[in-house]
Amino acid sequence: MILKQSVAISALEERPSALENGLISGRKHALDGLRTVAVIGVFLFHTVTELVPGGSIGVDVFFTLSGFVITLLIMKEYRATGRLRLGVFYAKRLARLWPALLAVCAVVVLGGLIFPLSAWGGQEANALPAAGYVMNLSNFGLFGSSTGGNALSPTWTLAVEEQFYLVWPVVLLIMLRFWKVRTVAWLSAVLAAGFLVSRLHLVLDGASLARLYNGPDTRADQLLLGCAMALVFASVTPGSRVHAALQAGARWAGPVAGLALAAALFVLQEPNTPGAWFDVFWTGGPTVLALLAGVVIGSLVLRPAGLASRFLSHPWLANPGRDLSYAAYLWHLPVYLLEIPLVPSLWLRVPLAAALTVLMAWLSFRFVERPIRRWASKRQEPAVARSIPKPRELKPAATQ
Repeated sequence: MILKQSVAISALEERPSALENGLISGRKHALDGLRTVAVIGVFLFHTVTELVPGGSIGVDVFFTLSGFVITLLIMKEYRATGRLRLGVFYAKRLARLWPALLAVCAVVVLGGLIFPLSAWGGQEANALPAAGYVMNLSNFGLFGSSTGGNALSPTWTLAVEEQFYLVWPVVLLIMLRFWKVRTVAWLSAVLAAGFLVSRLHLVLDGASLARLYNGPDTRADQLLLGCAMALVFASVTPGSRVHAALQAGARWAGPVAGLALAAALFVLQEPNTPGAWFDVFWTGGPTVLALLAGVVIGSLVLRPAGLASRFLSHPWLANPGRDLSYAAYLWHLPVYLLEIPLVPSLWLRVPLAAALTVLMAWLSFRFVERPIRRWASKRQEPAVARSIPKPRELKPAATQ
């Protein structure tokens, strides 16, 4: 009986958990590389707009990728524990994002106070909505005059994401309480379609570009499409017919979507004046771009040995995407705006801005983000441990 008990314990320990779904387990290094490419696109859009007029689609990729990755993280914990500790979830989000954001706000404000005539001058009022994750609302004038175009205005994307994640985990947990994962994936897609219709109504009502560009509702469909795709992957069994069909589709759809996004970087110019193209683009454009981004993301996950996945997984792309892309996004515009009056030559200013952005991102990661994240992880470990159910103990067998 002792031998039987030992075998039973061993079987419990070796039984594969739901987390071992190959589609949602492990870090996807190709997605880190995709972050690097997206940041480069946004940087070029802000520095050499005439050459890369569509670089802003890096933001569309960010939103879709964010919805995908965050939903995968939620599903991993949900499948492991049967629930999600919302307090720990939000604490991790703050520990991951807030320190770097507060650091850039503090440096820009301090620099503006010391050099009030520089591009950082007068940023005190903008630092508040930036640090409070409401810059998107400030950009379209909810708190008064529009603040778009300032050194901290790119933080509007962080605001959109954090406002979404205040709601999405709760909505997702409620849906999972009543429906299967695959059904929830379809419902998430339906929600995305609902926000597309909502954006159509805003366009027809004559909403401003700032409202359409910065709204938490006008970008929700992009995040939700990423969420829906993550839920689909969480419901697919590796090796199943559905998995094989998705892989077959990704073989051709991934390259087509990737080429379409690459072409858009150089030819797509988002309309900013009212007209037919303005109405068409700002109704369906964000959704189409999110769908293309979703196909690329899905292809990278489904075909990890594919050429694109191997290229984006290279350490030169994946490591900066993992460690530096967030801070680089925060720092690139403040650095560039500060340089404009100091470095007249565009072709010298842009590479210098790129080098300084990478330097500031590394300093942020090395001395702000990583230390605070490690400290927060140690504080959160007890809470996470309490959320994991203990394996059922076996009663000692009677001696025979």
